[in-house]
Amino acid sequence: MKKSFENLRLNVSFNIMLTIAVLAGLLTPEVQHNSQLSVAYLDPGTGTMIISAIVGVLATLVLGIKTFWYKITSIFKPKKKN
Repeated sequence: MKKSFENLRLNVSFNIMLTIAVLAGLLTPEVQHNSQLSVAYLDPGTGTMIISAIVGVLATLVLGIKTFWYKITSIFKPKKKN
């Protein structure tokens, strides 16, 4: 029990120090006065990845709606007698 409490205390103190370091880096005068924080380069593979993610989400939505629709319509269809 004592060992896990010691690990928890170290993790919390590390997270606090990391947060302070990140905030100190973001609050420097150079960053505050620079209107352009970063210049990113997106290669053609990134656009393809974004498009394929959108297509995947749309396909999942269509399949989910189709499955849901068949479950709803099966409730109202007459039952087959054996």
